[in-house]
This record gives sequence, C-alpha cells and structure tokens, in this order.
Amino acid sequence: MRLLSATLSLTLLAAACTAGAAPLPAPHRVDIPATGLTLHAQLYKPDGDGPFPTVIALHGCGGLSGHSEAVLPRYRDWAEQLLKSGHAVLLPDSYGSRELGPQCRVKERRVLARRERVADVNASRQWLLQQPWVARDRISLIGWANGASALLWAVRPQSSSRGTDPDFRSAIAFYPDCRISSGLGWSTRVPTLLLIGAKDDVSSPSACRQVVEGARGRSALARIVVYPGAAHDFDLANLPLRAIAGADAELPERGHIGTDADARRDSQQRVTEWLAR
Repeated sequence: MRLLSATLSLTLLAAACTAGAAPLPAPHRVDIPATGLTLHAQLYKPDGDGPFPTVIALHGCGGLSGHSEAVLPRYRDWAEQLLKSGHAVLLPDSYGSRELGPQCRVKERRVLARRERVADVNASRQWLLQQPWVARDRISLIGWANGASALLWAVRPQSSSRGTDPDFRSAIAFYPDCRISSGLGWSTRVPTLLLIGAKDDVSSPSACRQVVEGARGRSALARIVVYPGAAHDFDLANLPLRAIAGADAELPERGHIGTDADARRDSQQRVTEWLAR
C-alpha cells in the first residue's frame, strides 16, 4: 500500500512539474517590406518591453512551415532554446513569401542563398532596427543548411551596408554548403561559428574547414567545430540516423541525416555561449 502511495505521489509530482512548465508561445506573423515583395516572418518574443537581444533564424531548403504548422519542429525547438536565454527570434520565410514550396530538389532555384536570401536577411535586420523592443546592438544570425549558406554570404565584408546602424553581433551556421565559399577567399566581418558533423555527406566538412582556415589570414573572427561521427541534421531531435531515400521534396537528394545526441547537446551550449559574447 505504501508502494502504491509513493508511486501515486511521484506520478502527481511529475504531472505538476509538466503542467508548471511554460509552453512555447505561439509565434506572431509579421510582414516585412522588402524589395519587390512583402517578406512574411514568424516572431517569437519574450514577455515585456525589452530591449531584447534578437536572432534572425534562417530555415533550410525544406522551408519554414509544414502543411498544418507555421514553424516546423526543428525551428520551434531552437526558438524555445533561444527564448530561455532571453532572445527574441525572427524567422523570415524566404520560400512561402514567394509562393514557393521546398527547394531541396529544385535544379534551377529562383531563390538563391547568395542573392534573394541575403536580401531577406538585410530586410529583416532593417525591420528589427525599427522595433522599440529590440536591442539594436545585439542582433545575431543563425541558419541551417541552405540558410547557413545564406548566412555565410550575408556576413562577408563585401555585404556590409556601411551605414551607421550597428552590425550583426554574431552568426552561427549549422552545416552550410561551403563548397562555393571555399573557392572565393571567404572571410567574415562578425564573429561567426560553423558547426558541422565529420560524417556529413550532404554538406562538406572538408570545404568548411578550408573556408575557416583560409579566413584566418584575413579575419580572426571565424571558428569551426566538427563533431566526430555526426551526420547532417545532427541537432534535430529524435531523428534516427538513416540514408535519405525516396522523393521527399523537403530533403536533399542523397546522403545521411540523423540526430547525434552528444553533438546536439554540445551545440546548444555553444550557441548560448556564442550569442552571449
């Protein structure tokens, strides 16, 4: 009887803890004026007036939203992590704003990382600079895959607006495709962290190493972490490692994807520390 009572007490305690955990608030859609279009974005913001450090989060080639959800679980998961550290999170929808679906398997893309997506980054930043709840000197970037590739273009010295407004505070790129940047003498004007798995056969760890090592001669602001044994999408929760198969438009054509628990945990800690710089 005492065992049953103890078990019931523990069950009730666990339920109370779960009930007491604050759920992730629903995002608010915002419309951002941009060149030639209205850029739709989803915004997660802490309660209060701020000013809050803010992160512009750039989705991968699968897009930002799903069939019935404004923000896919990967990005909701990271938004929750960032909100816990006091950040607002703005997620511009580069594809949905142009009435496009996933672009992973599109051969001739109309939205390029180096062009349209960089324009979306700059429009998002300009909109944030006008918001009274934003800490203007603490706007950072984070991106995944194609969004991370756009990030690498956006932080190059050549992409600077050269205005009087504060620049990005920092940037974090999860498994970008570094193969083009590696041949262009890439460097960065803001502290930039690259995170990639050593077994990523969708992107290229060796090209990303080359990008960062080459940048050291021109800039001391780039760092890279290569996780041994980790594949593409290592930070996505609860995704067993598997080879990409079939014709899923939201996935690359080939390679392997899957969670690496150690890399996921370490990357969460590194993101928190990098943004706190």
